[in-house]
Parts: sequence; C-alpha cells; structure tokens
Amino acid sequence: MNVTEAAAPPQAQPAKVRFREPQIEMAHGAGGKASRRLVEGLFAPLLFASPSEPLGDAAHLDFGGTKIAITTDSFVVKPLSFPGGSIGELAVNGTINDLAVSGARAEAMVATYVLEAGLPTPVLEAEVRAMGSAARRAGVTIAGGDTKVVEHGKADSMYISTTGIGRPIHGLKIDPKTVRAGDRILLSGPIGDHGITILLARGELDLEADLRSDTRSVLPLVDAMAHEAGPGIRWMRDPTRGGVATSLNELARDCGLGIVLMEEAIPVRDAVRGACELLGLDPLHIANEGQFLAVVAPEYADAALNALSAAPGGEDAQIIGEVREQPCGAVLVTTRYGGSRIVDMLVGDPLPRIC
Repeated sequence: MNVTEAAAPPQAQPAKVRFREPQIEMAHGAGGKASRRLVEGLFAPLLFASPSEPLGDAAHLDFGGTKIAITTDSFVVKPLSFPGGSIGELAVNGTINDLAVSGARAEAMVATYVLEAGLPTPVLEAEVRAMGSAARRAGVTIAGGDTKVVEHGKADSMYISTTGIGRPIHGLKIDPKTVRAGDRILLSGPIGDHGITILLARGELDLEADLRSDTRSVLPLVDAMAHEAGPGIRWMRDPTRGGVATSLNELARDCGLGIVLMEEAIPVRDAVRGACELLGLDPLHIANEGQFLAVVAPEYADAALNALSAAPGGEDAQIIGEVREQPCGAVLVTTRYGGSRIVDMLVGDPLPRIC
C-alpha cells in the first residue's frame, strides 16, 4: 500500500434506494403513504446525511453556535383563489406554520414564482399583493426570490415555492422520540375546512356549503401555548396534505407507540362532515392549512389547552386523544358507543392540487 492509498478517504457506502415504482403518480404528492415511500425510499438515502432520522416540517441547524430553522415548500393550488384565501397568502402561512410547529419563529423567506405564459397580469398582481400582505401581518420579511415563465399550458397558471428561515423558540424542543405513553393529543380547531373548500371551489361537484379555507398563521397559537406549557410540549405538526390521520400515523411510527383518538372530541364542521359523507371521504384525511396538532405531557395538558382556548382563533381547541402503549405504531379511533377502528395514512389522492 503506497502513501496515496493510505491517505485516501474510505469510499462511501452506496446509497440503498428502496423506491421501485416505475413512474411518479399524483398520489406521490398527496402527503400519504405514496409520498412517504417516495421520500424515504429515494430522496432520503440519496440526499440526507441521516436518512433514518424522523422527517419533520423544518430542519434545525447550528452554525458555530448560531441556531436557525429552515423549511421549504411548494404551492400548486387549483383554483388560485378560493373562499378564505389564495395561493399567495397560503404560501406565506404554510411556510410560517412549518417553522412554528418545528418550534421556530419565522423571520424571513424567499419565494419563487413559476408562471405560465398567458397568465393575466391582474391575477399575478393580486397574488403578489396577497403574499406581501400576509407577510406584513406576520412580521416576516420577504428577502428575495426568483421568477420563471414556462410555455402556455405547462404550469396551470402559477406555482409558488418558498424557503423560510426562523429562530428557535426558547424552551421548545420538538422531537417524536420524547413522546411517552400518557401524553395528550391537542388539536387547535376544526379539521377539513381547507380541503373541502378547495374541492367545492372547483365547481366540479353539485354541492354547496358555506365554508372557507382555514389558512392562517398558527404562530400566535403556538406562542401562547409555549408560554404556558413550553416544557411539556413534545411534538407538533400542521396536518396539511394527508390530514390528521396521516400526521398522527407518522408520529406513531416514529415514536413506536399507539395513538388513541376520541371521535366525539374531534371538532368537524357539519358542512365538512356532510360533504365527506356524500363523497365517501374521511375528515381525518382532509387537508388543513390553519390548524395544528400537539403532543403534551399530561401534567401540562390543561395549561396548554387553556392557553390555546384563550388565544384569538383557538376557541375550538380540544384534547382529542392520548398516547398509549397499544396499538403499537398505529392510530385507533374510538366512538362514544364503544366501537373502534384503525385509521391508516391517506392512500391515493382523493383531493389533488390543494396546497
């Protein structure tokens, strides 16, 4: 062995790619089982330094003692504008929320617009204004961005991608590995509003309902809860694509415990419940853009719930279940009549292009 060979770094082990599906389908972007297979089977082993670590909404990094949180997201909503919001506002709120539920306060973001040739300028202006207004309300700086234009018919009007940077919230450590049996599951408000609003806004179904998207920043709610119950907050997630069921199934798998929900405690508006019954959907699988889940130690649960309930927009917060030893790695929903059912992650893509 010569000196060159002795000094050469060891060869990295080849990445083990487990994704074997022949092509990408719409379901791979729906946030459910197919999305998880794609991320864990292809992206994680090829791109991530620690591919076995639990996936979260944002990464927390330490640069020589300076700690930041960073997240990135893309928004491909159809229609661009809908009752309660639009793609520009949604892009800001979604970025802020991913940071908030990771335990960080958004400070700045950059945005990329992918525009389709032929997009009316007033439509673009409306979304840029919506983005600017949402950022100012949240106290977030738009620090820069990029614009690309593609051929007519290639981008469905407009896509927006964002990257957000934030500061960790003092006293919060969000990690599914800290979750313990007996912890309580909190939900900040009614579920399913966003997904069903988008579905009805497309005008493809002969259904009417007085619904608005719940898109908003959840940071004020997270701040309120952290102030009163910060040491007891184990985990948080905003249940967007795939809904509450998918977020909690991911948690159950990551922490190796069971999640038991009380069906009667889960807030769902009558209009959402009715639409889901007609369409054969489960509200637990429907996307949300202004709610979040939290796992809180039992001794902090009442303080956390009271803080949420007292904060503007948190009046409908509920404790909806608890963490248990069983069913290990699964989510169980119990009814007031004593029945129960296992709720899996979202399978397929019942509501494409929703966030």
